[in-house]
Amino acid sequence: MNKKILTSLSIILFTISVSAQWNPTTDKIRTKWANEVNPDKVLPEYPRPIMERSQWTNLNGLWDYAILPAGSNEPSTFDGKILVPFAVESNLSGVEKTPGKENELWYKRTFSVPASWKDKTILLHFGAVDWKAEIFVNDIKVCEHTGGYTPFSIDVTPYLTKGEQKLVVKVWDSTDDNYQPRGKQVSKPNSIWYTSVTGIWQTVWLEPVAQKHIAAVNTVPNIDAKQLSVKVCTQNTVSKDIIEVVLKDGNKTVASGKFAAGQDIDLSVPEPKLWSPESPFLYNLEINLYENGKLQDNIKSYAAMRKISKHRDEDGIIRMQLNNKDYFQFGPLDQGWWPDGLYTAPTDEALAYDIQKTKDFGFNMIRKHVKVEPARWYAHCDRIGILVWQDMPNGGNSPRYQQWQYFDEKELVRSTESENNYRKEWKEIIDYLKPHPSIVIWVPFNEGWGQFKTVEISQWTKDYDPSRLVNSASGGNHYATAGDILDVHNYPRPATNLYDAKRVNVLGEYGGIGLAVEGHLWQTDKNWGYVKFKNSKEVTDEYIKYAELLKAMIKRGFSAAVYTQTTDVEGEVNGLMTYDRQVIKLEEDRLKQINKEVCNSLQK
Repeated sequence: MNKKILTSLSIILFTISVSAQWNPTTDKIRTKWANEVNPDKVLPEYPRPIMERSQWTNLNGLWDYAILPAGSNEPSTFDGKILVPFAVESNLSGVEKTPGKENELWYKRTFSVPASWKDKTILLHFGAVDWKAEIFVNDIKVCEHTGGYTPFSIDVTPYLTKGEQKLVVKVWDSTDDNYQPRGKQVSKPNSIWYTSVTGIWQTVWLEPVAQKHIAAVNTVPNIDAKQLSVKVCTQNTVSKDIIEVVLKDGNKTVASGKFAAGQDIDLSVPEPKLWSPESPFLYNLEINLYENGKLQDNIKSYAAMRKISKHRDEDGIIRMQLNNKDYFQFGPLDQGWWPDGLYTAPTDEALAYDIQKTKDFGFNMIRKHVKVEPARWYAHCDRIGILVWQDMPNGGNSPRYQQWQYFDEKELVRSTESENNYRKEWKEIIDYLKPHPSIVIWVPFNEGWGQFKTVEISQWTKDYDPSRLVNSASGGNHYATAGDILDVHNYPRPATNLYDAKRVNVLGEYGGIGLAVEGHLWQTDKNWGYVKFKNSKEVTDEYIKYAELLKAMIKRGFSAAVYTQTTDVEGEVNGLMTYDRQVIKLEEDRLKQINKEVCNSLQK
């Protein structure tokens, strides 16, 4: 038998072996992208486009897993294989089990460090692990991290040995039986609450860097001064180390500058090309770190020149502006859930699909609802051109809900541990997402869900990032001095009994028009919408009726609106698309036309 035949047989046998270890069977619906998931090449795209290096290794794929009672030692034998980075409860993980707060989820795999990375510092990156993660490298605990929505990294160089390296991850997650931020996750899904997500749910990867390297980059545009502020955080540098930044329009250098590590720089950007949903122009940004003239690190990034602000118009109404022009923001409530991957889209194409369809539908904004996405999602928003309102995922218990009046009673009192954790995770989320120009509004609280110290939290958010607006409590308990925005919710029709002459007024949620499409349902019964219709025409007619009411509200002083919602999610059938993304439920041409009319309502 010749060598080519032997090689082909080896590949076939290996493929069969892998397939036998991973079997994502389910009676639930799935997206078309689920069929494209390859255990040997799971989410292979570079996970952090805002700060990209040329060398890296993806650790996604089949890992060993075990579920054991909390407090157990590392298992000597494992239960089987899990496909990382899909949560253990998901179909695509190949497991579909719920560990619960009484248990811990263990992961194990080995990896090798390429010989070409010799003498480099090796960083181990986790995109997100929900909720408490302990990381072990070659049987040494090297990190403990809490927080289910933000990336974290570990310098594992001191713990590496010759040959294969052992990596073990232990995860504990209480879901909704604790104070932790968890969004819509619950242990018993029902109504507006969905299946829990436990463990690794974003890409795990290795990256070689020099001992002195770039750790983070943030850019803040000032279109009025025609400047771009660039802040570069570094590791192990001293003041004599030099950072060079080069801003480019394509391959043409627009601005450049050098500064000492630990300093910031303002680049002059003459005749800036402004970023907007209509023209999402991104400048290329290259950053180099030098020690005594020798290059230590190089990253590729991007930046945009755009401004989000508010002002009082000639009618005395406080309006939001984009790039110094009145701009009505209109988009769907986007939950970011998938029937096959839960929190994790099956492929990068799938991840971008919802954003592109939102743009195709004629919207200019997305409210990312009580969830934080992988970095590539925000990069797609930057590239495609869509404004983003970013919610803080809720946690803790809720105080009494009083949407229709200002709330002057005592708020929910959190424990010191709970309050400190909220502040920690909210700061980490802002730090993680600050560089993305698509994000224009921070939303610390949704409705009354875990809402506490609203005025203080809103002011801290505004002080920490003055370049964006703060929507202190979308549809929540309102305080006259909190944030830039008064946000009310009303279902199903757009309406409000509350208005603030000193702030921007928005309708943070409305709609929820339901249509159950047979063959595309998560469950056979108990499907619901705020109102339900029988066919696409009826739903579209009702949607347009609401849009006309919304247009009248805009004239009376409203500056943004959020329609519920992008897709069906589990038992909710009020999406513009089915949960499996197979069916667009409204008549798309009519949807786009009326949305464009709403978005352009403030143009002069």
